[in-house]
Amino acid sequence: MTGRKRHVVVDTLGLLLAVVVHAANVQDRDGARLALAKLAGRFPRLRLVWADGGYAGALLGWAAATLGLVVEIVAKPAGATSFTVLPKRWIVERTFAWLGRCRRLSKDYEALPATSEAWIPVAMIHLMLKRLAPR
Repeated sequence: MTGRKRHVVVDTLGLLLAVVVHAANVQDRDGARLALAKLAGRFPRLRLVWADGGYAGALLGWAAATLGLVVEIVAKPAGATSFTVLPKRWIVERTFAWLGRCRRLSKDYEALPATSEAWIPVAMIHLMLKRLAPR
């Protein structure tokens, strides 16, 4: 199947904590489970994760029982019919925009999802190094 889905877990600055790339035919909740599982034991102070409405459902209970994480769904305000900037949601969208500026990640050039997944940390390292470099 063609197409990819990227699931990233970022901190409040938008810096990468975990990433999973898989085929587009996998449900969002299953991809989020894979991404959250990569956090297990790596960030002991992490307790709360904000997520999009597409991740609601059994994922919330699984994350609490398995990882000890509270997954809070950032929902659209009641009665909103047009575009609304959702609190906390823009952080991950900004990270996707940063990744989209990387030529290899701007389109699905890679044949394997694992290759595409490997390029995401490389792009974030490049971004952070550019920010650290003196001008």
